Amino acid sequence: MVKQLQEEIRTFSGRRSLLAVIVIVGITWLLTTFLPDDPANFGAASLIPAFFLIIYIFVTKRILEALTLASIMGFIMVSQGDALGSFSGSLLEVMMSEDIAWLFIVCGLMGSIISLIEKAGGAFAFGEWVSKRAKTRKSALIWTWVLGVIIFIDDYLNSLTVGSCMAPLTDRHKVPREFLAYIVDSTAAPACVVIPITTWAVFAGRLLEVNGWAPEGDGLLYFIKTIPFNFYGWIALAIVPLIILGIIPTFGPMKKAEQRVKNGGPLAPPGSEKIDIRAGLDAVVLPDNPKIMNFLLPILVLVGATIYFDVDMQMGVLITMAFMFIFYLAQNIMTAEEFTDVSLQGLKNMILPLMLMVLAFLFAEVNDQIGFTYYVITSVSQYMTPALMPVTIFAVLAVTEFITGTNWGMYVIAFPIVIPLAMEMGVNMPLAVAAVLSAGVFGSHVCFYSDATVLTSAATGCNNFDHAFTQAPFGILAALMSAVGYLVAGFIF
Repeated sequence: MVKQLQEEIRTFSGRRSLLAVIVIVGITWLLTTFLPDDPANFGAASLIPAFFLIIYIFVTKRILEALTLASIMGFIMVSQGDALGSFSGSLLEVMMSEDIAWLFIVCGLMGSIISLIEKAGGAFAFGEWVSKRAKTRKSALIWTWVLGVIIFIDDYLNSLTVGSCMAPLTDRHKVPREFLAYIVDSTAAPACVVIPITTWAVFAGRLLEVNGWAPEGDGLLYFIKTIPFNFYGWIALAIVPLIILGIIPTFGPMKKAEQRVKNGGPLAPPGSEKIDIRAGLDAVVLPDNPKIMNFLLPILVLVGATIYFDVDMQMGVLITMAFMFIFYLAQNIMTAEEFTDVSLQGLKNMILPLMLMVLAFLFAEVNDQIGFTYYVITSVSQYMTPALMPVTIFAVLAVTEFITGTNWGMYVIAFPIVIPLAMEMGVNMPLAVAAVLSAGVFGSHVCFYSDATVLTSAATGCNNFDHAFTQAPFGILAALMSAVGYLVAGFIF
């Protein structure tokens, strides 16, 4: 059956694709005749685009197409008579939003920074330095995990830096790109929710103030109260070295990836070259004497500038680009023209990841319009008790985050519902808030198109479907352990 399905996908023609799209759109149009005029009253119908998206991705593995079609379905349901206008208007709003503008500036320039470090020989020198200390497969992977924990300031910075710089080293030890991607992804966002000096802490702290739990100006202090209860962050971080050392054996799709490489197969799964941020860098001519300072100093400037400007990654990348221009040209490593060309190549390599994130935000936007997250939370809230609320919140929001794929966006929707509800029910507030934070991290990890998955895939050169698919069993293992923690803590506290 699986082989037949794979053959069907491989031979699916353009005409049949067009017919499938027409059928999907037509069925959605018919569905609107049975829907209420007010999207707030859609109820269970708000789940339809989400279910379609997940099924379509698993069947076709075409994520861009799936996000586009699922978004169109949602806009047809919302606007009914003017779906195209609604789609166009929302797309424009998403593209003009502060979040997307921030993503294009920060992630685009991070692509430039990584390409420049490669061109300057910094990544090569760093790889040589680490390889002298990481002479075995396990030590190379432990180094990857350690670097992931050290570069904790932001998950984007973490994934893009560690993934792109460690890929050449782990390639030497015949590590499947899926395994590298899992390690990088599981030491990015999980570290951000258990360390208070991160972009996540700043964002979450502000939300805690806005939604009435933390007094104005004390959001970060109240975020710190949640850290002991961020079970998924702690467990996800701890599981990685256990798997590297073989204490927890690889299983599921990851084991198949390991077997593929052992049998002489490629390190990266098919289609990975499309998303690889290092694509086109294989032919880079390195300086005569590559220096590790050409890697370390830009990264230190990036981290230092980000922290100095109140954990502002945008200021961090802008200052780092200016520093690298002066630093590299002063060494005569490249000319101003070469600096510009390499920077543009780095931006170009980020186009697909950024496109995926735009579509994920668009899908989240239409889900918000049809009341998907609100319906899910309010549907289960009537069955909650104070003791069961933390584990229920964690489970429900993990599923919704897996579907919507925007962890910070989910926090914006969930906190105004969860915080007043937890206060009213007398639930331990740090525990309830931590359950929301942990759910966002877990959901983004196992989602095929979340920012965490996409950027990690780009940095490690691993197709984002295969990254999410191979990582999911380990994420689910950590989530099950976290759920037990929230269940027990709910009764204790």
